[in-house]
Amino acid sequence: MKKTLLFLLAFAGVAQAQRYTSEVFTSVNVTADVPYATNIDFLTSDLSDPASVVADVTEIKTALATGQPIPAKFYNPFDTASDVKVRQLTMDVYEPAGDTATNRPLAIYIHTGNFLPPGINGGINGSKNDSAAIVMCEKLAKRGFVAIAANYRLGWNPLDPNQFVRRAQLLNAVYRAIHDMKELVRVSKADAANLGIDPNRVVLFGEGSGGYVALAYATLDKWAEVEIAKFINPATQQSFVDSNLVGNIEGLGGNLNLYVDNGESTDVSMCVNMGGALADISWLEAGDPSMIAFHCVRDPFAPFGDGTVVVPTTQDDVVDVSGANVFMVKANSLGNNNAWINQTYNDPITLAARARYGVTYNYIFPAPFDTITVSNAEGLYPVVFPLATTGLFNNTGAPWQWWDPNGPIASDTLLAGPPVITYHMAGLASNPNMSPAFGRAYQDTILGYVAPRLVHQMNLIGTDEYALAQAVQMYPNPAKEVLNISLSDADLSLESFEIMDNTGRIVSAGSLEQGLNRVNISGLDRGVYILTLKTSMGETSQRFIKE
Repeated sequence: MKKTLLFLLAFAGVAQAQRYTSEVFTSVNVTADVPYATNIDFLTSDLSDPASVVADVTEIKTALATGQPIPAKFYNPFDTASDVKVRQLTMDVYEPAGDTATNRPLAIYIHTGNFLPPGINGGINGSKNDSAAIVMCEKLAKRGFVAIAANYRLGWNPLDPNQFVRRAQLLNAVYRAIHDMKELVRVSKADAANLGIDPNRVVLFGEGSGGYVALAYATLDKWAEVEIAKFINPATQQSFVDSNLVGNIEGLGGNLNLYVDNGESTDVSMCVNMGGALADISWLEAGDPSMIAFHCVRDPFAPFGDGTVVVPTTQDDVVDVSGANVFMVKANSLGNNNAWINQTYNDPITLAARARYGVTYNYIFPAPFDTITVSNAEGLYPVVFPLATTGLFNNTGAPWQWWDPNGPIASDTLLAGPPVITYHMAGLASNPNMSPAFGRAYQDTILGYVAPRLVHQMNLIGTDEYALAQAVQMYPNPAKEVLNISLSDADLSLESFEIMDNTGRIVSAGSLEQGLNRVNISGLDRGVYILTLKTSMGETSQRFIKE
């Protein structure tokens, strides 16, 4: 599996060397810990005394309304002078160093973490400072995006013995995270000139719990969707979410909410899901943002098909959801992905995804649910690892994550034993190949798949680099003796070529005579290669197979 993955990535990094689809910048500028919002923190607030809560919230909102700072006691979780606490939310902004563009697409990375801080959530990751968040944002910035990794509010009790209490608290945690991301989008759009972004080109990347947030952000657009049967409290016959307390779907209003409308839209172009699920398939409707999903077929925590979210630390049920194998079929059928779905993608990463469509795999549950068939849905990248033989929760769920095994949380004791189990050891159960190289490889696969589709979804195809790639075509492919080059632009001419094998070694190079648009490949061994052509308008690279 690892050799196959690295083989795919060898080509993903060089095919069509252009902005957005390749790393055209070598370094990144990072502005860390930029405040973007402040709101009530449900993780550290004590909301048990209604009178005290009303008094505290009144004081906070009065300060904001009069242009005064929120008093310090509300920021300090240990200050007993207030029961309600607020949290300042921050973001890290990644930009390509030396970039002169001022109208760049914005990519927002929503981290994983089970809506609890690292360690408390039973794992090592769970903040904007996760290795996966940092590196993905760096990779996006090197492609020409402005990337933001942001923290959002956390807090719920997964250990509550009552399933409905767990469900209510988790649903509200997701709801607040959506509000935080909508505030981030509004704030970013209002500051578009300073950030150098196009406010009409925003994509969400959600990992794990962040995937749930990204998918809900893209699909939850009316209050009736919060009042479907599974979100109704059986004791009150009302929704688990109370808009009078926490605000409406846009994150505005509500007694325990501080966000106000700045006039900016919260619309986004696309959401990319990495290991999350959709809260309810009925939320997904025509006109919702485009979707792409990466999901481990045997993910034990977020179901690949229809299934139940479980608490990672206790394996208790929380709520039924739909995984990528289900929602991607519907997203395509509704036409939400039409901007890119009918384009021609024959790169190795796309072909690897398609090779798994229609395949039936042994699944993680007993009969009659012991098999699952991958849907034939473009935009779905099914990740397949061997079925674990030692238990349900030893199946791989997030191979794009990694961490420092010697870090303060990773090396800490999770279970005293005997035997002693550290957080690192527990994390390896569902990510046994964990390493920076392995995680980065999966991120390259994700971006190799997403970036060309984003180019079409965001209508970035007017860039010179992309136009050049479309104007130069080679045939036949596969080929035995000669590659013919077709030029669709009368002002375009070929100058020279290089051929690289799958190890990155240059195996052939030379000049091209004007008007003789062909490259002799008869001396090459059978295999897969990259042809890079230098033209009068720049360079472009394409993959070919030598028979």
